[in-house]
Amino acid sequence: MLAQEDLLAEIDTDSIQNDYATATFKGLKIVNFESTKLVAKKELTFIVSHRFGSIKNGVDSFFGLDDAVTQLNFVYGLCDGLNISVSRSSFQKIYESSIKYRLARQADHGFPFTVVGFNSILINTALDKGNLPKIEFKHRLGYTAQLLISRKLNTNFSIALAPTFFHDNYVAFDEQDNSQYALGLGGRYKLGKRWSLNADYGWHLNRAKGSPYKNPLSIGVDLETGGHVFQMHFTNAQSMNTNGFLGQATGDWSDGNIYFGFNLSRVF
Repeated sequence: MLAQEDLLAEIDTDSIQNDYATATFKGLKIVNFESTKLVAKKELTFIVSHRFGSIKNGVDSFFGLDDAVTQLNFVYGLCDGLNISVSRSSFQKIYESSIKYRLARQADHGFPFTVVGFNSILINTALDKGNLPKIEFKHRLGYTAQLLISRKLNTNFSIALAPTFFHDNYVAFDEQDNSQYALGLGGRYKLGKRWSLNADYGWHLNRAKGSPYKNPLSIGVDLETGGHVFQMHFTNAQSMNTNGFLGQATGDWSDGNIYFGFNLSRVF
């Protein structure tokens, strides 16, 4: 009898340890930063992202609608815990390919965090040989390496950290190091069955003195409707690539120079 009770206790413990946290984030991105959510095995997700121009210009640019940039992104689940993606952004005509992979999962009586790796390579095709006669193909390349760490604290509240290294072979501000470091902070608070409030912030750790660029701060809401998640937000970064919103955010919340945008994802 005692042996049977011990065996049952072990079975119960194992089942609890495999009770992984779910719905830590509903979107593949918090706002700008990647979340720890991945696309399921053999699933294809198509994401359309828009960032309009600065609302500061008012009716002259119809509150930014005249100056929109768009990103199209396809994400595919190769297997459980491994995604690949390709995207094209009208911001600097950037093409990007990335890989996203899960390293650990938060469990009720197991590991306390979900940990996901993210790596990407991009090509900036907008750099003009007329203005940069010595430009070579290698100067168009940029790279990102990121560790995404999240924890679902309770049913409504999730947080995330994103230590980030990114490198641009060409930087517009001469005094800026090509290799740059940042720490991303993000969170999600569930407001209702289908609504949540999301925010993220990027703390650039080695920005050059005198740089015109700012740390990105973004705030928005997620709306889940059937097969897709609709994310609406305000941000001071118009670029949607990691290297862009961390290294080249030009907006300033203090003077109203911010951008309205959205991410719309559809699962196939």
